[in-house]
Amino acid sequence: MEVAQAPSPSPTDNQPVDHALVTAYFVAFLGYLIVTLLAGLSYSLQFLQKYPFPGVELLSPGRVRMVHTMSVAYGMLASGLFGIVSYIVPKLTGFPVLSRKLAWWLYGIYNAAVLATVAMILGGHAQGLEWAETPKILDPFIALTVVGIVVNNITPIWRARAEPYYVSLWYILAALIWTPLVYVFGNFLPEYVFGGTAGAAISSMYIHDLVGLFVTPLGIASVYYLLPVAMRVPLYSHALSIIGFWGLAFFYPLNSAHHYLYSPIPMWAQYASIVASIGVHVVVYTVVFNIFATLASDWKQLVTNFPVRWIFMGTLAYLITCIQCAVQVTLAAQEIIHFTDWVVGHAHFVLFGTFTFWITAWVYWLLPRIWGTPIYSLSLGRWHFWLATLGICIMQIDLLAAGVMQGYLWKSLAPFIDSVRASMPFWWTRTFSGILILVGESCFILNIYLTWQASRERRAAAANLQPSGATS
Repeated sequence: MEVAQAPSPSPTDNQPVDHALVTAYFVAFLGYLIVTLLAGLSYSLQFLQKYPFPGVELLSPGRVRMVHTMSVAYGMLASGLFGIVSYIVPKLTGFPVLSRKLAWWLYGIYNAAVLATVAMILGGHAQGLEWAETPKILDPFIALTVVGIVVNNITPIWRARAEPYYVSLWYILAALIWTPLVYVFGNFLPEYVFGGTAGAAISSMYIHDLVGLFVTPLGIASVYYLLPVAMRVPLYSHALSIIGFWGLAFFYPLNSAHHYLYSPIPMWAQYASIVASIGVHVVVYTVVFNIFATLASDWKQLVTNFPVRWIFMGTLAYLITCIQCAVQVTLAAQEIIHFTDWVVGHAHFVLFGTFTFWITAWVYWLLPRIWGTPIYSLSLGRWHFWLATLGICIMQIDLLAAGVMQGYLWKSLAPFIDSVRASMPFWWTRTFSGILILVGESCFILNIYLTWQASRERRAAAANLQPSGATS
């Protein structure tokens, strides 16, 4: 039976963690989550000829699709992960960031840039690079802001260098170094330096490294920290965690061209990306095994410990995604699934089913402790979990099947419109699964809002009970 654990005492200002900043990042995560889901659902209706904004230029499907992808990467996931980093780094080092005032300025500037990206894309001002559609005028501001976030968070890690680092700090430190490089690499070089096939090769590397060198290391760092703390057991193996770290660092940057197999990119680069893609997944299994082995120390917490349940499901999705990726990067598989909905299902399953689930575990675990009150409703939490899990699983299975069907129809040289007609039932199913996810995430946001309201009422009641003249 699930129980609402008693929260820790409310944090005080002399602690190294700025809990208000962490909360602000999580609130931004929730806001971008809704934007992402609404944009994705609207775009899916375009495939069903049910688009809700026909003839509205600002909300044309292509622009809404770019808002969806940009909100996923730079809004939703980035905000959640920056919030987690803002908590883990001071906790593990014992030192605050370089400047709390700077941290708040960076938070404001970054979110202003993300919102400006949404507004400008809807206004028709986008960069013609996949996953790098942020308008060119905003790229320098975002890059400099990310550098500022890196410097602010690396400072306490540097100050704590006399002591051995827990593995979460290894992953965070690497991600902080990689992330500005990845952003500049993908947003500036193909646009201003390299064109044609060379630019495509760089762009392919950026697309994968955005996930592999930013989202993945911070996601793994978050689980390696939260899982032992939430379960109150040690991590199964520190040695395995280090093997996984170095495997990620060595193999992942080389994965790039597997997105562009059978393209004009030199075949040696395509072959190298296939080998690296399969190699990294063998190493990634050490991460999955480490998490499952830690869970195995007390399996019943999957039932009694709510954040642990989200970590487990996210890790299971990570395992499935990695197995799937090791198969789909081969040339034989690419003959069928290239440019099909298979790739769309794969992307949704890892970015939502894994990393969004892991961030969700953090929100459920940390915000009630910051606010000093238990989560408002375990029932709403259960609805959230099962609707989100069922929705993303249906979407994954549906789009993988659609991709195989599309690929074989195209290979048979049937008229393209035949594949469109055959895809219609799959697209209806995808929209249905998206609605399930939207309802589930609405339960999530409502639950967090009601928890916050309960914490305000609790503080107000406590203030009213103070004796006259007492000071806090």
